[in-house]
Amino acid sequence: MDTDVNGRRCPVPESGTAAEHLREGLGLTGAKVACGSGVCGACTVLVDGSPTASCLLPADRLAGRTVTTVEGLGGDHPVQRAFAGHDAMQCGFCTPGFVVAAAAFTDRWRAEHGDVPAGRAEIAEALSGHLCRCGAYEGIFSAVAAACAGEYDGEEQPAPPRPDAPDKAAGRARFTTDLGGTDTWEGVIVRSTEPHARVLKVAAGRARTEPGAGGPDEPVMVPLAVPDGVVRYVGQPVAAVAAPTAEAAHRAAGQVQVDYDPLPAVIGSEEARRPGAPQLYPTAEERDGAPAYGEAPTPPAPWNGNVRGPGVVSRRGATAVDRLRRAHRTEDPLLVAQEYTTAAQVHSALEPHAALARWEQDGSLSLEVSTQTVRKVVAKAAAHWGLEPAQVHVRAGHVGGGFGAKQGLTTDVLAAGELARVAGTAVRVRLSRSEELIDGGHRPGTRTKVALLADRRGRLRAMAVDSEGDGGVSVGSNVAALGALMYGKTPRRLRDFDVVTNRPPGAPMRAPGGPPLAWALEQAVDTMAERLREDPLTLRRRWDGNPKRRALYRTVADLPLWRDRPRGARTGRFRRGVGLAASTWMYMLAPQARVELRVVDGAVVARSATQDIGTGIRGVVGSTVADRLGAPAAWVHVEIGDSDAVHGTGAFGSRSTPSMGPAAAQAADRLRAALRERVPELPASGPVDEHTLKEALTAAEGVSVVGERRTDRWGQLTPSMAEDLAVGRGLSGAVHVMEVEVDTLLGRVRPTRCWAGLGVGRVYSERMARNQVEGAVVQGVGYALFEERRHDPVTGTVLSDDLEDYRLPGPGDVPETRVHFHQEGFEHVPGSGVGLGEVCAVGVAAAVGNAVHDATGWRPHALPVRPDRLLEGLR
Repeated sequence: MDTDVNGRRCPVPESGTAAEHLREGLGLTGAKVACGSGVCGACTVLVDGSPTASCLLPADRLAGRTVTTVEGLGGDHPVQRAFAGHDAMQCGFCTPGFVVAAAAFTDRWRAEHGDVPAGRAEIAEALSGHLCRCGAYEGIFSAVAAACAGEYDGEEQPAPPRPDAPDKAAGRARFTTDLGGTDTWEGVIVRSTEPHARVLKVAAGRARTEPGAGGPDEPVMVPLAVPDGVVRYVGQPVAAVAAPTAEAAHRAAGQVQVDYDPLPAVIGSEEARRPGAPQLYPTAEERDGAPAYGEAPTPPAPWNGNVRGPGVVSRRGATAVDRLRRAHRTEDPLLVAQEYTTAAQVHSALEPHAALARWEQDGSLSLEVSTQTVRKVVAKAAAHWGLEPAQVHVRAGHVGGGFGAKQGLTTDVLAAGELARVAGTAVRVRLSRSEELIDGGHRPGTRTKVALLADRRGRLRAMAVDSEGDGGVSVGSNVAALGALMYGKTPRRLRDFDVVTNRPPGAPMRAPGGPPLAWALEQAVDTMAERLREDPLTLRRRWDGNPKRRALYRTVADLPLWRDRPRGARTGRFRRGVGLAASTWMYMLAPQARVELRVVDGAVVARSATQDIGTGIRGVVGSTVADRLGAPAAWVHVEIGDSDAVHGTGAFGSRSTPSMGPAAAQAADRLRAALRERVPELPASGPVDEHTLKEALTAAEGVSVVGERRTDRWGQLTPSMAEDLAVGRGLSGAVHVMEVEVDTLLGRVRPTRCWAGLGVGRVYSERMARNQVEGAVVQGVGYALFEERRHDPVTGTVLSDDLEDYRLPGPGDVPETRVHFHQEGFEHVPGSGVGLGEVCAVGVAAAVGNAVHDATGWRPHALPVRPDRLLEGLR
């Protein structure tokens, strides 16, 4: 039998899933496969009008039924327009699934209720089977409510803040996992089954290992580099296999034989610290080659067995230690000394790591990559394959999230390139969700000891932070070091350690080191406020000299959420509490950022080799150019994610907007000057008559200018480092205020409201900036309450390797969030603003912890705040 797909009769295959049939057979790639287990909702389609997870549905079950995919909604359904208008997305990978389910809900709601907005609870229930890792739920709630109210029934709608939003909402945006063709082979990575072993031999089975040998459809295999010839965790890449189909590739991968010589393994930190424990890196050369999970270069530190460190940051450290020791000896009640732990948080972007590689006839290499760093991939790939950078062409059209884990020559890119060289055809490598959760990157777990000493007048007299990173085989803890950025110039000693174990490596994740420091430090500050018997906000205002946060504290003082919070001990099953946390982050920039503007057919094309992972840099560049030129937004077309364009910054370190925005502004000013040479009546600044501007653009056909990011008025704090990174002068600031409801019977914590205040200077696009902050709150709630990567204590095998066992927060788990921007303090910066993607993530979990304590009187010390821990603490 056939099936009706978007009004077209189509044959039904006898095997495979509905998602595979729609995507590979019919080319309807709007249905995204992100989890493969029906948890995330990204693959949702309508089957006979009902939202259905197509990744679980056998394809033959479509026979005789009607299927509507996101493409079948036509792009003009009110929900699709509302999603674009309310910026109800970030990377957009999950958006088609949300749209399909939301369209069905909206149509049903309006039939039953008329043009009445649905409530937050009803929308959350309808979309409960969907996940957005970026955390764009606030926009989704607003969009669906507006569509239910009929606000998007008309044809004319304002331009969305995100220019690619209509394509994402319609399923037209093509991600790396969507690319391929009949000549594209599928690649699979073969991974270690041993936690620690010497690799003796890798046998290819029936696959060939050299170009040109064997039949045209015979699978190929390549070994992947194993440092020192030693695997150090279960899941470490060892080899890769490719074949014309995924089924054939998996079959060939199963035939690869790897011979190991097992070595003693250490799985837990306690075990790794013991005297005489087996060493992961016994030689200095091996220690120098240990992978790092930070974004900045890892400074040198001593090793003692499996323990690296301490890396020390000190400001009158001897004075701090002396005061703290004396306070300990005298049992000073104003000495707060506590220990806090955090679990590993996995990045798990819904589009997994993915790459498609093709070697061209001229010997150049073309790569389609889901990456945060187009230019870095070029440099790394050229060095690896012995090419000139001009011979490597990298594209990242749409990227389905990253959060720090998709940087450089990741395993998927390396495997795709090697396999394509041997296969003689294009090869695509996509990590499965299990691979993503095992080896796709994670924020390392930590154990942090913090000590604070105050005097009787409530002044901070000393601080010490010792933090131990648990990044598996990787190193790079900077948790304690970040304590140098908070609470003035009081004497302090800050020490960072790493304990290496036979578990997968970490990777930088939104504000690396920041959330675990805030989890410990901000709860210790609240404890000190209790000891001093004063308001936690009052204490922070006394200790904190950061002018941005001081402005935010003034706002918090008048905030009803804080001012009217409950006071005193609470009773009953459900208890409400409110907590706050302060945070900071460095101002980073990319000094080499460039934007090229070219006049083409009477419009302006803006090009740069930067990439958009959901942060909205397309919109920032486009709106900046349009505003400076005085042009309608529709006259500016932005093309990014192509390495052939001028240099663009990587999307990490909160540097994209404060780097690309000023470069776009300068390019627009230079183009305007070039237009005035042709049409002198064009004003030098301000609004422009559209007829005059069109005349000038027509006269300037083919004109091209390049804008760069100008130097800050006060210069940079650091010189420009590798990968186009520098630290500027000034620190951003943030304050989060969180309200929670604690169920003391079941041990559950439900965040209900959050206020997020950001001091980052000028905000380029307020709606997209709010979206970033709201998403950080969602990820912080996940860090605080749900997310915990678990492993087998004997082998180190990751056990939480699907989205049922590794829980991400869904629409019903997150608080209603308000965002406030303090837009002063960075006037010395071109564009007057700095990045916010890191600072808005730092304090969320700590605010949850302080709110839980406020509600219950119990202080959580371990993340996540699981029900069993809470109930144990309340006994």
